[in-house]
Amino acid sequence: MGHTNSPTSTTGPASGSLMRSQGLHRGVPSSFEDHGGSVGYQSKVQVTGKYRIIGFISSGTYGRVYKAVSRQGLPGEFAIKKFKPDKEGEQVTYTGISQSAIREMSLCSELSHFNVIRLVEIILEDKCIFMVFEYAEHDLLQIIHHHTQQPRHPIPPATIRSIMFQLLNGCLYLHTNWVLHRDLKPANIMVTSSGQVKIGDLGLARLFYNPLHSLFSGDKVVVTIWYRAPELLLGSRHYTPAIDMWAIGCIFAELLSLRPIFKGEEAKMDSKKTVPFQHSQMQKIVDIMGLPTKERWPLLVHMPEYQQLNTLQAPASSHYYYNQQQRHQMLPSSPSTSASNYGNLEKWYYSTISQGQTSAPGQSASSLANPSTPLSSLGADGFSLLAGLLEYDPEKRLTAEAALEHPFFTSGDAPNSSCFDGLNNEYPHRRVSQDDNDIRTSSLPGSKRRGPPDDSLVRASKRLKD
Repeated sequence: MGHTNSPTSTTGPASGSLMRSQGLHRGVPSSFEDHGGSVGYQSKVQVTGKYRIIGFISSGTYGRVYKAVSRQGLPGEFAIKKFKPDKEGEQVTYTGISQSAIREMSLCSELSHFNVIRLVEIILEDKCIFMVFEYAEHDLLQIIHHHTQQPRHPIPPATIRSIMFQLLNGCLYLHTNWVLHRDLKPANIMVTSSGQVKIGDLGLARLFYNPLHSLFSGDKVVVTIWYRAPELLLGSRHYTPAIDMWAIGCIFAELLSLRPIFKGEEAKMDSKKTVPFQHSQMQKIVDIMGLPTKERWPLLVHMPEYQQLNTLQAPASSHYYYNQQQRHQMLPSSPSTSASNYGNLEKWYYSTISQGQTSAPGQSASSLANPSTPLSSLGADGFSLLAGLLEYDPEKRLTAEAALEHPFFTSGDAPNSSCFDGLNNEYPHRRVSQDDNDIRTSSLPGSKRRGPPDDSLVRASKRLKD
């Protein structure tokens, strides 16, 4: 299973409809043209005429998502994303297509990779935009939540390795083609019923090839707070694909412990839209990773929020317990990663894999599970990969390409092409509401159809919360 190709397909950074030197560098209007193989734009087509809506899936910042099947014989199931109208104050006003929608349509219409969700088509109906995607039965948030149910049980090591490999594979494809995702988190990582991992929700994604302005000037806040990289928290005006790699490190840790590793509280912008320093989130990182230093991160002193580090507390003595003998058995004779550079991360990791979950403060060492716990097989290579992804200095942080060549994947058996291979249990299907499946066009200025405002529809079910 090569890291630029899927096990059963030939799509990858160097093949298919998207190349490093072509494809994504055309203008945004190309999203609305049919390029012979690329996704086309369809006007004067009713979405309900082409698709039968099965039910409502979820609602997000920019729109609502519905499950559907084709009325015209297309095989499989589909997820239809309907963009909400823009708002000006309390009055819903049609102001055109949002920047986020344009970016998502432009990028998704040309992306083509086994580990990135596939856009089928774009439909414009009565000033509403519908993006039709392939359907995925699960997402990582749903899978993690399933494992937290009693009796709490860890995700099997082979499943974690396959998920991580496929996630990094998709991320390598995006980065090779100059695309930053900027919102990687478990809820945005889809998993099909056949165990294929696909990166989804590119609403915050953008090209970083030869930008005219700093990325910060366009979007001052990117990445959900728990997965936001230190350079973003410290106000960096310029950033790189390394922000996605930090998020993947956080996802890896969450697959191991079944809870976010850095679960801080987000400080909101004030009325002047000033971006506040995220003290709580940075403190959560410091508690496990230790305080960053200029020796470890030479450009640290140039971060706009560098002085804010003085307001943080150095990490207290660790409350993570783990079997020291087991740790030494797992470590290679000449470990490539110096654990002393990573604060309490080593203790957190070995505590997690020796118990299947992180211990609570005050828990005695005698209550630890024995060294034969399922996750213990991940060993020192797992810690080395995690530490490389959660490196403070973005220039030293593992790239997607380097991570795919890590011994975590290359030693032993190759990662499974399906993350569900070898599992005896089946994960619950995605919750779909039958009571809220009206995808009809809302009452917008100048629209032909009149109906209840989209926001007035009451959701019958809520997405699982982080």
